[in-house]
Amino acid sequence: MLPHDEHNARLLDHVHPPTWVNPTPAARYNLVVIGAGTAGLVTAAGAAGLGAKVALIERDLMGGDCLNVGCVPSKALLSAARAAASVRRAGEIGVSAKLETLDFPRVMERVRRLRADIAPNDSAVRFQSLGVDVFLGAGRFTGPDTIEVAGQTLRFKKAVIATGARAARPDVPVLVGVELLTNETVFSRTELPRRLAVIGGGPIGCELAQAFARLGSEVTLLQQSSQVLEREDPDAARLVAAALERDGVRIVTNAQITCVTRDGHDKLIHVAHRDQAIEVRADEILVAAGRVPNVDGMNLEAVGVEYDGVKGVTVNDRLRTTNPRIFAAGDVCSPFKFTHAADFMARIVIQNSLFFGRAKASALVIPWCTYTSPEVAHVGLTERAAAEQGMEVRAFVQDFRHVDRAILDGSTDGFVKILVRAGSDRIVGATIVADHAGEMIGEIVLAMKHRIGLGRLASVIHPYPTVAEAIRKCGDAYNKTRLTPFVKRLFERWLVWTR
Repeated sequence: MLPHDEHNARLLDHVHPPTWVNPTPAARYNLVVIGAGTAGLVTAAGAAGLGAKVALIERDLMGGDCLNVGCVPSKALLSAARAAASVRRAGEIGVSAKLETLDFPRVMERVRRLRADIAPNDSAVRFQSLGVDVFLGAGRFTGPDTIEVAGQTLRFKKAVIATGARAARPDVPVLVGVELLTNETVFSRTELPRRLAVIGGGPIGCELAQAFARLGSEVTLLQQSSQVLEREDPDAARLVAAALERDGVRIVTNAQITCVTRDGHDKLIHVAHRDQAIEVRADEILVAAGRVPNVDGMNLEAVGVEYDGVKGVTVNDRLRTTNPRIFAAGDVCSPFKFTHAADFMARIVIQNSLFFGRAKASALVIPWCTYTSPEVAHVGLTERAAAEQGMEVRAFVQDFRHVDRAILDGSTDGFVKILVRAGSDRIVGATIVADHAGEMIGEIVLAMKHRIGLGRLASVIHPYPTVAEAIRKCGDAYNKTRLTPFVKRLFERWLVWTR
């Protein structure tokens, strides 16, 4: 963990203590969990809290990607980038301000400090205090009910694979000696790259491209498909692309990377773009082209657990693998590679592995958020996905140009779009583009989870003025569709008769 400073030393003391001594294994465990990322930590803590005897195995850093190289450091970096952007744009609202200097080493020092401050929540010592036997080392199945770690054998009644995922490498030739950054290494930087190329226009690529541009790098974002954030609503993706370009990011879509070479000190990305060959020169290249599951080294074949290198461990709807004694949760088996998805999958595993539960992963209503400025939050289906499923939907959209709080804040680039199944007010999906879209989407998730129709959301009173009023306005728009010409004529006749 670089650089070697007090904050990273403090982090390691929590998540991989240098002097840690693995405990003597119990005779048998109710649950042995491999992987101490979000899914593994929640599984271990929850099971131990219910009285189970639990062992937790981690070969690298407790807390997994989220704490160490994912959500926590990235959002700390984004907060600094937002502050810099706010100063630069202060003049738009009549505030005289100038960004005199931007101290990138100090920005990254803050990232490391905050990460170390949060680390105790995921620490080996904390989980030991919860009654979990924590083993540091690589876990490997050695028999139908045994796992070996650091020369010791653990016997289990049930086991859980929660080993997560890692950054995918580009499937193109890369000149030997040309190092590429990933989310696992970018937060170790102490110097701002003058020119940064980002390969991949998904959530991680867009977030970090915008952040480094706001912090002062010349950023080029290369996306293979025709839009950034290709899983999102096209209208949302266009707004994010426009925001990135305003912040100085050069976006190249339909970019087919052929190879990565070097020219002196420059790193060169060779790109086929619309039947033309172009070169992108950079000081550093960040790869953000998806995730691959960590399935290697566990000897899964020996215990009959099916997997592949793309989708990960094969599980059924109850998160049981092809070995009925072994479950999986989190990024290693899920298409939803989010911390909150791993958290709730772990809760399903606890129920189903320890108590003969029948909880289903398909019952989860999983939102996600990309933390660009503006943010994009989504849950359920998009119009494109609904069409692919043959589902007829109706969209209700509230543009923030017509929402008072957004107007007053000068943040009108965004909208709330809620999809309902045609002929009803049942919500089947929603997309929000707003400065705090991630904070807003929960209201719609609640409605979907508990089958509260869009018409009923019109009766939810929001404080005025708030951006979240846009959700209520979508409910109002739906209710207006119920006032058909026939119903309106009935009302008019009644009101004339009662006048």
